[in-house]
Amino acid sequence: MFTGPVATPKLSFAEKLLAMNWVFVLLITALASVGAAALYSVAGGSLEPWAENHVIRYCLGLGLLFAVALIDIRVWVRLAYPVYVLALVLLILVPFLGVDSSGAQRWLKVGAITIQPAELMKVALVLALARYYEWLPAKHISNPLALIVPVAMIGVPVALVVLQPDLGTAVLFAAVGGGLLFLAGASWIYFVFGITGVLVALPFVWNSLHGYQKTRVMTFIDPDKDILGAGYHILQSKIALGSGGIMGKGYMRGTQSQLNFLPEKHTDFIFTMFAEEMGFVGSMSLLTLYLIVLMAIIYMALRCHTQFARLVAAGVGITMFVYVFINVAMVMGLVPVVGVPLPLVSYGGTSMITLMFGFGLVLNAHLHRKTWFQRHEIRII
Repeated sequence: MFTGPVATPKLSFAEKLLAMNWVFVLLITALASVGAAALYSVAGGSLEPWAENHVIRYCLGLGLLFAVALIDIRVWVRLAYPVYVLALVLLILVPFLGVDSSGAQRWLKVGAITIQPAELMKVALVLALARYYEWLPAKHISNPLALIVPVAMIGVPVALVVLQPDLGTAVLFAAVGGGLLFLAGASWIYFVFGITGVLVALPFVWNSLHGYQKTRVMTFIDPDKDILGAGYHILQSKIALGSGGIMGKGYMRGTQSQLNFLPEKHTDFIFTMFAEEMGFVGSMSLLTLYLIVLMAIIYMALRCHTQFARLVAAGVGITMFVYVFINVAMVMGLVPVVGVPLPLVSYGGTSMITLMFGFGLVLNAHLHRKTWFQRHEIRII
């Protein structure tokens, strides 16, 4: 779809560096620094095995961020569908070639590298939906036939990750995809029908859940039912959160974490460990930092002149928000326990690199916010 003037001045490499949103880079670096400090504390005052790798991965991710940001945005328009197809193929391969861990098959191993295709799909889905809605004329956005393609783009990866099984990521895909459909301009009527359909399907979904998934839901409802088994994680998390009080117990002085009562303290439950040591004030400060990062993403998205750039930036922002919301709500016992890390703070290689890739796309959209696309650059295939 041709949406504006053809002539768009191209920025030089030096001009792009000067126009880079360096405040945003500093903000995400601050988040990664909090993660490194937390992982150092988790290890009892040692850089190994987590803090050092966390810093190295962030530095690699920072290099990826700049590389993604400086590439002409038209390249990402052309690569949007290929990246989505690649992520989809990798997801399809997981049941056949995936590595099993803790009863879940979510990873592919290539030599010494282990990757989680679902993480790549989180960014690939944003790219593909953004390209589709850049191509689609505005008057057709709420046409039922025009919704078939984006709904399929969302539904297929959701189904594939449910089979792994990974309900947390499936919910994230659905939330990000639905959020982008809404921002693209799809009628609210479809969301009413969609939510109604989900509610109607809940009994059938419940019957199809694995035993451990049903246990997680029941534990969420009543964690005291099995305090040494399924309810152990969330009960220890609540104890740690409550014991932190207003000001916390102090850096590296958290009893629940340092004495290993708190499980998965370097990944899914790192916010609990942080809250125990830094208290309510420290926890709110961290959440405020996430809010500032999110507001910066929204600001950059609103300044973009094209649908593709706006939706890419907004999609990454929605992804980060859902990550933070689910993780924090999970450790507080507000939602069932699922495997969702805290962005840039939890330990995890694939999630770190993928998120930095997404932030690179946000900066790319910001740098090329005045770039318009010619008709031949936005095709359905």
